[in-house]
Order: sequence, then C-alpha cells, then structure tokens
Amino acid sequence: MEQLIVTLVYTLLGLVVFMIALFGMEIMTKFSIKTKIVQEGNIALAIVLASIIASLGMIISSAIH
Repeated sequence: MEQLIVTLVYTLLGLVVFMIALFGMEIMTKFSIKTKIVQEGNIALAIVLASIIASLGMIISSAIH
C-alpha cells in the first residue's frame, strides 16, 4: 500500500511539473501553440512540441528515480 501511495505522489508531482512547463511554453511564445497546430496544421511545430514533451518526460522520470 505504501508503494502505491508513493507512486501516486510522484505521478502527480511529475504531472504538475509537466503542466507548468507546457503553460510556460505557451506564455513564452508570441503565438498560440494550440491554434498553430490544430487550426493551421503546423506539422513542424507539432514535431517540436512532441520532442519537448518526450524530453520532459525523460527528465522527470530520471529525477523521480
């Protein structure tokens, strides 16, 4: 039971850090990332965002372990 609680706490912590990073990227850019990807179909921006998401996941995962 203790391992489950620890896992949930680290999961929530990782998600919070991840969401802060995504909101920070949205604020730092001069355009809306969601609009560029969804409405305009900017594939290059989607690929860059996917690589940022993957790298953040690896960083958070290694920090937790």
